Amino acid sequence: MQLHGRSKFAALAAMCALALTACGSPSAAAPDASAGKADGVSLVAPGKLTVCTHLPFAPFQVNDDSGKTVGFDIDLVNLVAKRLGAQTAIIDTPFEGIKSGEDMATGKCDIAAAGMTITDARKEAILFSEPYFDATQALLVPDGADVKSLEELEGKKLGAQSATTGLDYAQAHPECGCEIIEFQDLASLTQALMTGQVDAAINDLPVWTEALKTNPGKASISTQFDTGEQYGLGMKLGNTALKKVVDEVLAEAKSDGSYDEIYKEWIGDVPKS
Repeated sequence: MQLHGRSKFAALAAMCALALTACGSPSAAAPDASAGKADGVSLVAPGKLTVCTHLPFAPFQVNDDSGKTVGFDIDLVNLVAKRLGAQTAIIDTPFEGIKSGEDMATGKCDIAAAGMTITDARKEAILFSEPYFDATQALLVPDGADVKSLEELEGKKLGAQSATTGLDYAQAHPECGCEIIEFQDLASLTQALMTGQVDAAINDLPVWTEALKTNPGKASISTQFDTGEQYGLGMKLGNTALKKVVDEVLAEAKSDGSYDEIYKEWIGDVPKS
């Protein structure tokens, strides 16, 4: 903005003194947890639903060719933001800070949407929404590999993503007799399997299904492990006002068909209940 003359500069300064938020820099101070109230919900940034996620984790969250973050989870939080009359602001952050609840507790974000499984341990630090997705673990192997169980990986290398329930599952099954190698994100885990750094990789079934679309003929899903996992959106402990809105939005999406539309777009055919 151009200013002409000392008097206009003085007038602008006076206006800023009366309304600091209108002229202040968003990064000048830490977000006020009481700022941006909508529907009785306090948002960490005015007019924004700030969402922590960990990229890439297609089809739940991934950047498209333009750099925009899209996916199953993103479409769901967009519905929440719309209900609150807010914009969606995405923060890509390490999954450890999400699953520990720290990112929500410290006001880094209002909500976490990261293909995150609800567990009793995580409930101690995170207020979860009602479950929105039924997940299961699966084993990805190079195409043509004859591996149907963890036991068949004895003496071999099994890749898993750090801080995930896939890693937990592998570590809880020592009968594997395999060397478990951790990778910080899904992209590096997938690359390790495709390039032979590991003999197999474990993660959620939908992300492997998506990986196979972009790596045709290079790998296959050899077996699944029905762990009874369900995903939830995560919030700060005690943030019952936001949870109420989120749960209402999820319930309405399932009843009005919009959830099914999102599911079909990112996952495929909706399972029959």
